Amino acid sequence: MEIERKFTIKKLPENLDSYPSRHIEQGYLSDSPVVRVRKEDDEYYLTYKGNGMLAREEFNLPLNQEAYYHLRAKADGRIISKRRYLIPLPNPAVQEGSRKPPADYSLTIELDVFDPPFAPLVMAEVEFGSKEAAEAFLPPDWFDEDVTYRKEYHNSYMALQTE
Repeated sequence: MEIERKFTIKKLPENLDSYPSRHIEQGYLSDSPVVRVRKEDDEYYLTYKGNGMLAREEFNLPLNQEAYYHLRAKADGRIISKRRYLIPLPNPAVQEGSRKPPADYSLTIELDVFDPPFAPLVMAEVEFGSKEAAEAFLPPDWFDEDVTYRKEYHNSYMALQTE
């Protein structure tokens, strides 16, 4: 089960290059259900995602390079290309009245800086272990709008839109 919230951001962190990053390329074979192929540096996957916005089933199957490029050629719409930075977010704040997470609990911000034609779009995603944790999350001040429930910010929707 994938449980995540998505945000636009106000500004890039100043020390962005100090965080680990990956280059991601992905194409969509279907949008209902979502079936995508992804190249993440030198790793390749076929992913199935069920319906939902905040929480949905997700299954990843490894592919080899040949299978990835064979399926990528069959993708609908545009291929999405982006750089994903992995930014640790230790001891996340929770809303008042919520149970505090353990002291060693931390989250990772996946900050996506999109390449053309989607540039200058930048989005942050944070994955959680439960819906309750996702709903209690207080984002850092450099995050802007919560777009979790807006389909136009989902990569599968973006890829299938005409220019």
